[in-house]
Amino acid sequence: MARLQGLPPDQARRFRTGRAGLDLAHTGGDGPYAKFELFFVPEDVSRWLEVIADLDGIEADADDVTAARDLRRAIWNTAHRAIAGEQAAEPDRQAINAAAAHPAPVPMLTRDGTAEFHRPITARHVLSMLARDAVDLFASPLAARIRVCSAPDCGLLYVDQSRTGNRQWCSMQRCGTRAKVRAHRERAQTPPSEDL
Repeated sequence: MARLQGLPPDQARRFRTGRAGLDLAHTGGDGPYAKFELFFVPEDVSRWLEVIADLDGIEADADDVTAARDLRRAIWNTAHRAIAGEQAAEPDRQAINAAAAHPAPVPMLTRDGTAEFHRPITARHVLSMLARDAVDLFASPLAARIRVCSAPDCGLLYVDQSRTGNRQWCSMQRCGTRAKVRAHRERAQTPPSEDL
């Protein structure tokens, strides 16, 4: 997504899970995740959805802030249950399904042979796309490949799409490299064994 490059690096790295629906889970939350909160006012929701969906002019209102946070919580909870090998909790399943039931943006073929979306595009339209992506993910074999980054200072979710299914980090460039540097330093500081 080219638009991710317009975000500050600490934010952009959170939205590379491999699934747009799962990216929503990294926009903040309750408790220790409140410091990462991105959705305070409707404009925040619009701006983030425009980046993720690569669409301009998404309309949002105060209810959409609540809707985005509710869907985020349901996706977060369901992803963690999938990691534990469990099905979605009923309230989370209902929240995801309710969001998915809203109409999605409607594509149209223009006179010049290009595609554009029927306007207006609301936050609920785009949240529906994200909820549908989450349904597709959680109902597929990929649900068993949802992981939490192994880096002790990370904890981001991602979908392991590696051939072997043994990826450990959300990003090799950041977390994987840091872990390897940390392991190298620990080995360098460990005195050699004195086996005689």
